[in-house]
Amino acid sequence: MENSPSNTNAPYTLLPEDPFPARPLASFRRPLKVFGATVASVVFLMSLVGLIINQSPVPPAKNDHHGSDPLTSKATSFSEDAERLPTGVSEGVSAKSYPSVRDRLSYNWTNAMFSWQRTAYHFQPEKNWMNDPDGPLYYMGWYHLFYQYNPDSAVWGNITWGHAVSKDLIHWLYLPLAMVPDRWFDIGGVWTGSATLLPDGRIVMLYTGDMANSVQVQNLAYPANLSDPLLLDWVKYPDNPVIVPPAGIEYDEFRDPTTAWIGPNGTWRLLIGTKVNSTGMALIYETTNFTTYEAAPGVLHAVNGTGMWECVDFYPVSTNSSEGLETSVVGPGVKHVLKASLDDLKMDYYAIGTYDPVSDTWTPDDPEADVGIGLLVDYGRYYASKTFFDQNTGRRILWGWINETDTDYDDLAKGWASVQTIPRVVTFDNKTGSNILEWPVEEVESLRLDSTEFDDILVEAGSVVALNISSATQLDISVEFEIEGSDALEALEVPEAIIECATTQNRSTLGPFGLLVLADESLSELTPIYFHIAKSTNGSLTTLFCADETRSSKASEIFKKVYGGPVPVLNDEKFTMRLLVDHSIIESFAQGGRTVITSRVYPTEAIYGAAKLFLFNNATGVNVTASLEIWQMNSAFIHPFPLEELGGGRFSQK
Repeated sequence: MENSPSNTNAPYTLLPEDPFPARPLASFRRPLKVFGATVASVVFLMSLVGLIINQSPVPPAKNDHHGSDPLTSKATSFSEDAERLPTGVSEGVSAKSYPSVRDRLSYNWTNAMFSWQRTAYHFQPEKNWMNDPDGPLYYMGWYHLFYQYNPDSAVWGNITWGHAVSKDLIHWLYLPLAMVPDRWFDIGGVWTGSATLLPDGRIVMLYTGDMANSVQVQNLAYPANLSDPLLLDWVKYPDNPVIVPPAGIEYDEFRDPTTAWIGPNGTWRLLIGTKVNSTGMALIYETTNFTTYEAAPGVLHAVNGTGMWECVDFYPVSTNSSEGLETSVVGPGVKHVLKASLDDLKMDYYAIGTYDPVSDTWTPDDPEADVGIGLLVDYGRYYASKTFFDQNTGRRILWGWINETDTDYDDLAKGWASVQTIPRVVTFDNKTGSNILEWPVEEVESLRLDSTEFDDILVEAGSVVALNISSATQLDISVEFEIEGSDALEALEVPEAIIECATTQNRSTLGPFGLLVLADESLSELTPIYFHIAKSTNGSLTTLFCADETRSSKASEIFKKVYGGPVPVLNDEKFTMRLLVDHSIIESFAQGGRTVITSRVYPTEAIYGAAKLFLFNNATGVNVTASLEIWQMNSAFIHPFPLEELGGGRFSQK
């Protein structure tokens, strides 16, 4: 580990000691002053008083090549080499840049624009590139997040494991790098991995190592000192790799081990994603000691035509409780979620089904909604998600990577790339019985400040209504919509042959209707988040939840499209959505989290005080009413951990 003093505590002896450890304007009803957020922040900071002394805010990373005044100086512009492959492809990993926009000149960004894009309460490193979340866990009072990180640049490469800790999943403290690519079995990169907490309190971390010849192998690491709540030092098992690509599997299509679970015979199982031809699949490996493994005779599951499965996740959910389940739980009242990140589509698909622990097979409840052809974890700019069981609160918590849709050169100019979502709690939707629910962890509500309520605002067909709030850059928005007229849904007469999210300019009798987020006064830039109700050719109604990024920015090099998918709205339910707006990130949750869309946008005009919020209704035949509560959001405390205050940077067990 880089900058790590020698360990003076007893070594962790789960495995043989590694001789070469890694070093590496509607009127509102009332404004309310909510002091809970401030109090919660103070309590959090007081809990760290012994650790954080005289910490001053760290401004966003600045680039040395930018000029003096950040409000007026221009950032360097580039045009991308049209012959260059997307970043990552030649190294045997999924594309980390977007060639569809590489032939367009970069917008004339200013430093002020880049500064505004940086989030205030989402986790992101101080600078440089980040992608997949790795090995999240809760240990000795701290939440740990590891993540794919390039310490040298704002584009993908030299992948190491960054590391941060938190007491509440919102305020984060950066720690030194956990693992770096310094061994022959991971010299090409310390890629994605997962943590498994053993019943006796030990921790094992399995991760994919990229070798010099692009062979992908699975490696084992473990903490050097279990008495250290920060888990600062990690030991790489000297006899790595512990799993190599089996016969019949391409050497560069074998990655991302899951958290392990224990089977009925007492052996541990884990999954690794791969493909055979165009069939994506999850291979099963068994182990009793995490150093030697045996491949299961079959596969957990495979779906033809879905291509490479990476970042596979597999976990149980309770069908009769909102409590999360530890990964090894099976039995009555339990379903299993199988999720895969599809390399070909860059989307995270999941399905709910039944796991047979004897045969080690999983069967989807609905074969028509199998992995890769059915439901998405998130319909927006979202990938490589990973869950963990939080034994502290009894929750299943989901992390996800929000990737960029600008160019590599834009990212180099601003000095950073990518953000993690706000962690989400995952539960089974026992009302529909066919999907999961994702909802922001309740801790994010500690950031709420002033709130403004709007009741029963009439939004007539074809109209836009401005919402008078003080600022529209950091918000938590809850809104309910009702369509006027009890027979309005029956009034939809024209069927749609293809039911999918389209731009807000695609009008129908019943919509679309929703919110215009990060819009300027003239509506020259805007990001609509909305419902669209459509009738299929067989007469059934489908509600779509959508995000239209096509007019979110005047920058031509940005990849912009319409995202979204179907959302079940039951007969007794209103149309509801919740939005977390954090500068250039919008996380949108419909119907309690049945359908979720993450938006990554790059406004040029609708920033700072020019960013506004509007209601809109583009229906041709009905009015809607909307009731909202909108909270201004505080910034999270995300800074380096003051290791110098720990007397050498190490803890000892008391």
